Amino acid sequence: MNRPAPVEISYDCLRFLITHNPTDAQMGKFIEDLKAFGVNTLVRVCAATYDKTPVEQEGIQVLDWPFDDGSAPPDQVVGDWLNLLQAKFKEQPGCCVAVHCVAGLGRAPVLVALALIECGMEYEDAVHLIRQKRRGALNAKQLHYLEEYKSKLCLRLKDANDTTAEPARSPTETSVSMVLWPSGSP
Repeated sequence: MNRPAPVEISYDCLRFLITHNPTDAQMGKFIEDLKAFGVNTLVRVCAATYDKTPVEQEGIQVLDWPFDDGSAPPDQVVGDWLNLLQAKFKEQPGCCVAVHCVAGLGRAPVLVALALIECGMEYEDAVHLIRQKRRGALNAKQLHYLEEYKSKLCLRLKDANDTTAEPARSPTETSVSMVLWPSGSP
């Protein structure tokens, strides 16, 4: 089966790697890719089909938050995802969090889109950015979910003066220091 290559999505201080579910035969290359992008956390949102021990032995934390293929993520997964990102990007600005489903076209991109929306990006822009790098990403059900999603802006940046920084309008990094608000804070 021909799978798309891993793609990095960067926005302000946030970095994500969207990839597919590796087979045991691809595990060496998969780990090489994770290390090349500086991944320190991997979120698996499909059923476990490989032993995560080799990944963890490379110092990469693996989290299992599976949800149904083709669907929007359940509230618990969304909450866990956003809490993870708040902690990771506050403690290690610029680190890379990888996320994968089976093909890297639905469940993984929808989580990355949520993160971009929580950072202040409009949902259309988040979808466009992801689809520029991951053609065919996100189905109609997932798009509707993203359109209706009510952002809490919990990943919005604050500058050194503790004022809200305007998000960049293009997927480039800014010089704003990373301070994340707790969930529910404006």
